[in-house]
Amino acid sequence: MKLNMNNKLISQMRAATRSLMGKQMGKQPPVDTNKVIQDALKSASAMTQAAQQQMRNMPQANGGTPAGMPPEVADMLAELSRKFGGAGVGGVAAANEPAIALPGTFSEGSYTNSAGTRSYKLYVPSSYKGEQVPLVVMLHGCTQDPDDFAHGTKMNALAEEMNCLVVYPAQSRQANASRCWNWFSDVDQKRDQGEPSIIAGITREIMGKHSIDPAQVYVAGLSAGGAMATIMGTLYPELYAAVGVHSGLPYASAHDLPSALAAMKGQLQRQNKPGQSIPIIVFHGDADHTVHPTNGDELMVHARDASDAMAVEPGRVPDGHAFTRTMHKRADGKVQGEHWVIHGAGHAWSGGSARGTYTDGKGPDASREMMRFFSTHR
Repeated sequence: MKLNMNNKLISQMRAATRSLMGKQMGKQPPVDTNKVIQDALKSASAMTQAAQQQMRNMPQANGGTPAGMPPEVADMLAELSRKFGGAGVGGVAAANEPAIALPGTFSEGSYTNSAGTRSYKLYVPSSYKGEQVPLVVMLHGCTQDPDDFAHGTKMNALAEEMNCLVVYPAQSRQANASRCWNWFSDVDQKRDQGEPSIIAGITREIMGKHSIDPAQVYVAGLSAGGAMATIMGTLYPELYAAVGVHSGLPYASAHDLPSALAAMKGQLQRQNKPGQSIPIIVFHGDADHTVHPTNGDELMVHARDASDAMAVEPGRVPDGHAFTRTMHKRADGKVQGEHWVIHGAGHAWSGGSARGTYTDGKGPDASREMMRFFSTHR
């Protein structure tokens, strides 16, 4: 039986979870379907690894189906593997791309509040002498960590060039086994609760320890991190002046695991629709099979509503991707929203380095364009 990533799959996921969590099959513990999906919710490679590992770890019954696993659940995991197994995680640029030695400091820190503890890494450029500078908060995607994300986005090199600080909060494996930010959880979509409270706390901690211009604090992220960046900009508009989202999802696009999978496939059913427009720049590949490009369109809704004019500019990176850049401008001429659709690109940071995962060196340079956009918003 073949299942597609549609409403039928979602309903079977719910039924399978209720069935499996409610009984034991002899001495074999029930399959924790929720855990399988959560572990790999938004990472293509993690989706495959979790499904395959779950099946490998269970005794095999007749026909190769793990003992105690209903056939429809085995089919579901196999379909997930087929759906996401072909997505690459490396960069398009040369794999032996040399490391760039940067003169600044890249140090570790940790922040704790009532919602939990998260570590982070902070890059301070060599040009920083204590004057007020901008701060960029970078939220990694599933299976990534601060070092990986810093390498892939090359944001530390831009920090040296532009004299700003960059902080990379790290999701913990205790909070999510695949290190995905829990953007689909109700508690993690509320101000001063869950992961938003921790990320805001890290932001304020850096602002307290260093000389940061409070009018130039920004947040950006990839995939699950992009979804969380949208949450942060929506919940804390007084803290973040603008938001950058790469291959992410809009705020309140999901409330649990099944609705998260539906949102990732472009079936958006938001619980509520915040009315405030935040300055936002969005990048999304139109060949992204992990997070549907419809999400990029949805992220621009409020920017369109708050704008008075729209400009569309096609372009192409030399020897790289073609793209369409759409700008939504306010009456004063300032761009409230910028949407880059990268033609032929998948689920990867545009213009990134192959030293990090989920990168596409064919451009355009998302990091540099985000920093340009951020510099126009205070």
